[in-house]
Amino acid sequence: MTSKADRSQDEVAELVGRLVTPEETNEAERRRLLGRLSRALVRSAKKTKDSVPGRGRWLADVFMNIAPRLPIRDAATLREHHYGLTGEQLADDLVRTAAKGTMAVGAVGGALAAAQFVAPPLLLSAPAQLVAETLVVAAIEVKLIAELHEIYGVPVPGTTTQRATVFAVAWARERGVNPLAPGSASIAVGAAAKTALRNRLMRTLGRHFTTFGPFFTGAVAGGALNRIATKKLAQAVRADLRGHALPPA
Repeated sequence: MTSKADRSQDEVAELVGRLVTPEETNEAERRRLLGRLSRALVRSAKKTKDSVPGRGRWLADVFMNIAPRLPIRDAATLREHHYGLTGEQLADDLVRTAAKGTMAVGAVGGALAAAQFVAPPLLLSAPAQLVAETLVVAAIEVKLIAELHEIYGVPVPGTTTQRATVFAVAWARERGVNPLAPGSASIAVGAAAKTALRNRLMRTLGRHFTTFGPFFTGAVAGGALNRIATKKLAQAVRADLRGHALPPA
């Protein structure tokens, strides 16, 4: 029988999955989904200890439940979805799409936080919205990293969960995976990797607090900062993958 905790985790993962492709939803729908995600996260957070380290661990645990459910496309599907583009052109288009996605989520999340900034009775609910934005942006960027590996011909072995773990750690370290380096695609997540993931999520959350401003400054800041960060991440990962690409079979 499914527990309430499991149902809550499933709801969070399902909502993030719908938000990682924001080009398929309009602004009103994104706003509604982020609101639902915020409420689901509040219910989940009540089950953890009220401490900063506890919240960090909880945030990492929530994200690692989401990561294996992200819809990662293979190279052939990516070419089909991007009008037959290949190689660097396909990677360019994929990065543009991801940057637009994080910008759209940041703009909606920033606008929600800004709206509540001028309404003191609702101020306490704003952090949940920023956590929701953080998880969605992280999910979009992990999905981007995984699909860039497909484009550059750098396969990561393992099951869906194992590969999701590797890509989440790659996101935390802002690097591509080198399949030829011993242990680089290890399926085990050690203490250092968990710490790196937790710290990266908390840094991303901290960046989103800059969107917590009055009127529409939050929307502008949220969208711009997310877009810049996604492009910077993609640039670093692509530089790694160009050096690690394997020859065609």
